[in-house]
Amino acid sequence: MTRRDDRGSALVEFIWLAIILLVPLVWIILSVFEVQQGAFATSAAARAAGRAYALAPDDATGERRARAVVEQVLADQGAPNQRARVTITCEAPAGSCHVGTAVITVRVDSGVDLPFFPAIFGENGRPSFSLDASHTVPIGQYVESTTDDDDAEDDAEDDEDRR
Repeated sequence: MTRRDDRGSALVEFIWLAIILLVPLVWIILSVFEVQQGAFATSAAARAAGRAYALAPDDATGERRARAVVEQVLADQGAPNQRARVTITCEAPAGSCHVGTAVITVRVDSGVDLPFFPAIFGENGRPSFSLDASHTVPIGQYVESTTDDDDAEDDAEDDEDRR
């Protein structure tokens, strides 16, 4: 009986083992990086939306600005196709969120599609990873007044000082 020559088979086995182990490992690393990028983008979007809402002159303008800034921040962070849902809540003593002692909370819920994954494994096309972030902005007790009466009083005081 002749013996089979095993020279070169170690190289073939090593290559197959490397392919079987490295391909999933590279996919896992890429997926983790995508999810981390999405988490940073979602967190930055929540923070920017909270600030945009708090700095707006009224609630309707604040909501429009918050939603627009979420889209802009996600695009800036390299996730323009990342879908996001913005929820704004307010705890205020009056009807407006822009009065003293109000607390504004912005929550951004989003998802990141996992890369290089077949569409048959996901609900809406591709499998995704859900992310969320929230940011709370307290409005100080003393808020600048922008009413016309205050402007008229300031103008009258300035006129008296000039005399």
